Amino acid sequence: MDFNMKKLASDAGIFFTRAVQFTEEKFGQAEKTELDAHFESLLARADSTKNWTEKILRQTEVLLQPNPSARVEEFLYEKLDRKVPSRVTNGELLAQYMAEAASELGPTTPYGKTLIKVAEAEKRLGAAERDFIHTASINFLTPLRNFLEGDWKTISKERRLLQNRRLDLDASKARLKKAKAAEAKATLWNDEVDKAEQELRVAQTEFDRQAEVTRLLLEGISSTHVNHLRCLHEFVESQTTYYAQCYRHMLDLQKQLGSSQGAIFPGTFVGTTEPTSPTLSSTSPTTAAATMPMGPSMADLAPPGEAALRLEEVAPPASGTRKARVLYDYEAADSSELALLADELITVYSLPGMDPDWLIGERGNKKGKVPVTYLELLS
Repeated sequence: MDFNMKKLASDAGIFFTRAVQFTEEKFGQAEKTELDAHFESLLARADSTKNWTEKILRQTEVLLQPNPSARVEEFLYEKLDRKVPSRVTNGELLAQYMAEAASELGPTTPYGKTLIKVAEAEKRLGAAERDFIHTASINFLTPLRNFLEGDWKTISKERRLLQNRRLDLDASKARLKKAKAAEAKATLWNDEVDKAEQELRVAQTEFDRQAEVTRLLLEGISSTHVNHLRCLHEFVESQTTYYAQCYRHMLDLQKQLGSSQGAIFPGTFVGTTEPTSPTLSSTSPTTAAATMPMGPSMADLAPPGEAALRLEEVAPPASGTRKARVLYDYEAADSSELALLADELITVYSLPGMDPDWLIGERGNKKGKVPVTYLELLS
C-alpha cells in the first residue's frame, strides 16, 4: 500500500511539473527544446497523411454506400466483430419491382416484355455493384482503416511520450539553471547542482531514445504511402471492371430493346436517345481508339446478294428525322459514310431494313452512314 501511495505521489509530481513547464512555455516564460527541421517535416507529413486518409476513407464509404443509416449499421457490426448482413442493392430492388409489375400488368404485352428485359439487366447491374462494393471494401477501405486504427495510434502514442520526455528535459534544464544561480550566491547548493545535472543527463538520454523511436515510426509513413498506392491501383481496377460490366450489360439491353422497338413502333428510330460511351483505356490513344465501339461496314446495309445502298437515291422520310450531337470524331471508312466531328449537330434518320447500329446522317449537302454509338440523339 505504501509503495502504491508513493508511486501515485511521484506520478502526480511528474504530471504537475510537466503542466507547469508546458504553461510557462505557452506564456514565453520558459525555454523549449526544438526538434530539428527534418523531424518537424516528418511530423507534418504524418499529420497530412492521417488527415487525407480520413477524408478519402469517409468519402469512399459514401461512394460505396450513400445511405448514412446503412453506413452506421455497418460500422456497428464491424465494431462488434460481426458479419455485416447482405443487403439488396438499389438495382436489384428496382429489378424486383419491374419483374413484379410485368407479372401483374401482363408479361406477354409489349410493356410487360420490356419490363422483364430491363429487370434482368438491372439485376445484373445490381450484382456487379455488389461485387464492386465487396472488392473495394477489402482491397481499399480495409487497408486505410488498418492504418488509422493501427499504425497511426502507435505513432500518436509515441509522439505523446516524446512530448512528455521533452517537457521533462526542459524542466530539468530549468532546475539546473536555478540551482546554478543559487550556487553563485551560496556554497550550500553544491549538492543541488549535482542532483540537477544528474537529472538532466537522465532526461536527455530518455528524450534522445524516445525521439529515435518516434523518428523511425514517422519514416515508416513512406511505406504506408507505397501500400496505399498499391491499394489505390486495386481500387481503380475494381472500379474499371465494374463500369465495363455495366457498359456491357446496358449495351446488350440496348440491342434487345432496339430489335423490338422497330416492331412495336414502325418507322421510328432504332436505337436509344442516350449516348453509349466507349471503353476507357489508360494506356494510350491508340488503345483507346481500338476499344471504341465500331459499326459494321457498308456491306451490312445491303441484304445478301444485293448491291449496296445508293446514297444519291436516298431521301429523308416525311417524318422521323431527328437532330443528333456527335460525341466523338469519326473518320469515314469509304464514300458511303459521313465523317464526323465531335460536338457538331447533324440530321439523322433511319431507313427500312437498315442495320440498327447505323443511321443516315446529313450535314448541309453531305450525306452518309453514321454509327449510332457516336451520336447523342436529341429530342
